[in-house]
Amino acid sequence: MVEKRTSGRPPDVAAGQAVKAAALQLIREKGYAKMSIAAIATKAGVARQTLYNKWTSKAELVLDAVFEETGRYASEPSAEAGEHCAEQLEAFLVDVFSHLTLDGDPLRALIAAAQEDEGFRTVFRERFVLPREKIVTALLQRAQQRGELGAERDAEMLSAFIHGAFWYRLLNGQPVTPALAKSITEEVFAR
Repeated sequence: MVEKRTSGRPPDVAAGQAVKAAALQLIREKGYAKMSIAAIATKAGVARQTLYNKWTSKAELVLDAVFEETGRYASEPSAEAGEHCAEQLEAFLVDVFSHLTLDGDPLRALIAAAQEDEGFRTVFRERFVLPREKIVTALLQRAQQRGELGAERDAEMLSAFIHGAFWYRLLNGQPVTPALAKSITEEVFAR
């Protein structure tokens, strides 16, 4: 989250959670374009200034809410887990896709907002895109260390391919399903 304030009253954590919950509910019900800051504030039971004290734009607020929600769906696979890295990748993608199925419309709206606002594009990439790319790249590098994936394979490029495959489908309104997670994993780990 991008904080505007550096001094003054400490943020009200409960109000922040209420605002993010209201934003998620409204974006799911009305869509990004039809949701206003005023409606979010009303739904959360806070003053509009409370939102502006913490977030610089509607896009940043929605990104923060979606980012937090994503963490509930898809956690980083454990390096200590005994299962094969291919199984971990598939399970991770299934979890990510579960969230994308629920919040695909808000994410498409955030991607559109990022195309129109360079500052927000930077925030979106740093806070939402890069952390997930790093998770997948680290998993693929671990697979290489374990001998489960060829050492000659470029883990960063494979991660880009993986993300490209599902972002492309998401942006084109196609479903992202467990079957897609399986297909992607099989292609990445094909010998």
